[in-house]
Amino acid sequence: MRKYGWIIIVALLVAGCNGTAPQRPSQRKGEAPKADSTAIALMEMNQQLAQAADEQLHHLALQQEDPYALYERGVWAYVVEKGDTDQPVLAGEECLLHMTVFSLAGKRYLDSDLTARIGKYELPAAVDENITEWNHGAKVRMFAPWYAAYGIKGTDYIPPYENVIIELNIR
Repeated sequence: MRKYGWIIIVALLVAGCNGTAPQRPSQRKGEAPKADSTAIALMEMNQQLAQAADEQLHHLALQQEDPYALYERGVWAYVVEKGDTDQPVLAGEECLLHMTVFSLAGKRYLDSDLTARIGKYELPAAVDENITEWNHGAKVRMFAPWYAAYGIKGTDYIPPYENVIIELNIR
């Protein structure tokens, strides 16, 4: 009798699942995943802020006497001095820089010498992703949108969502 009891239990379990394994919620068919409305709202807000930053920096670049050019990540830059060498900055290279960061209103946030490996995101993306366009010895002035500079968190000395002016001396 015991033997038949186990067979009946196993048969009921198999019949109850219709012969299929239980599915995780992400594998269920016919149901759309529930959207996280807060995450969607934040994403839309950040997209609007990024678009506003792009428009503001484009307008600022057009107002300048110097010919600013658009680079990766919405960065507008002007090469003040091409430098005294023909050696381009290479990805992976350790580079000595002098970087000064200002608000668009002219408030100085940072003024320091630093050493960084290019392409290792030790610098703001605005610098890290564009520096290989220039040579050693170059001086560059750039307008960087918040999303390519110090982002939504900022730093101890730079506020979040801050569009900045970066003056860079590549040594």
